[in-house]
Amino acid sequence: MNPKLVLLNSKVSHLSPVPPNTDWERVLADWLATKRSPHTRRVYYKDIKNFLSDINLELGKFLALDRHKAFEIVSRYKGELIKNNLKSATINRRLAAIKSLVAYAYNCGHSDFMLEAVKGEKLSSYRDTTGIDPEAFKRVLGGIDCTSLKGVRDYAILMLLWSNALRRSEVSKASIADFDPVAKTLRIFGKGKGNQSEIISLGKATVSAIEAWLSARGEVGPDKALFVSVNSGYKNGRLCTQAIYTVVRERCQAAGITKIMSPHRIRHSAITAALEATGGDVRRGQTLSAHS
Repeated sequence: MNPKLVLLNSKVSHLSPVPPNTDWERVLADWLATKRSPHTRRVYYKDIKNFLSDINLELGKFLALDRHKAFEIVSRYKGELIKNNLKSATINRRLAAIKSLVAYAYNCGHSDFMLEAVKGEKLSSYRDTTGIDPEAFKRVLGGIDCTSLKGVRDYAILMLLWSNALRRSEVSKASIADFDPVAKTLRIFGKGKGNQSEIISLGKATVSAIEAWLSARGEVGPDKALFVSVNSGYKNGRLCTQAIYTVVRERCQAAGITKIMSPHRIRHSAITAALEATGGDVRRGQTLSAHS
């Protein structure tokens, strides 16, 4: 950050009286506690500390500003971030942290202003999430040797990812008890939703693939992970999200797919294929993407 970015000093006249007994570190900690993700708490804390350092103000004095001066300071701060060539996503995250803290303080009675007028940067970068079509995916499945333990496991994982457009975290979290072959369902635990779960329907081919994997794996308790490692060093350990990514990437490469594939791209491809197969049935696409 530009060391010349000193926006205020002790003589500033835009401050309202700061409540003398307010524990501002406690206010900051209480606000951070409302964020479920440890990663979000960590980066937001750093963003706020950097912001206060750059504007040369303590949290209490910043929150005591009138709304016009607060808008001016945050807008100037945004301008400095742009000047320093920070990525749009980084700028938006820092602004989001500031706006979220201010909104929390406002609702707690610690501040008299909000920052709705401060707008984020338009994201100009484009992340290619396109994947493969159904025929190419069939080629991937067809190239798997299902006579091996690893092969039958990977086949089941890929069937589940494609048929239900699941996230890799949802596949990783699933346990054997969550799978009901009779009802043809699987209980999944969604992204960032704590212990909240939902039961999804599975196609016959997906059920058969999972049953084949469990049969090849042998007798295990219902509390065990649905998908586990078959490597000797970590055998029967729950398959992590990175391992699922590796399964997708390597199986697609083996099938001659030149694009580097990922579970996210499989998910995107499955949703696109469902929309095309149903003539643009948005409800079907929403159901697959769990955005309904």
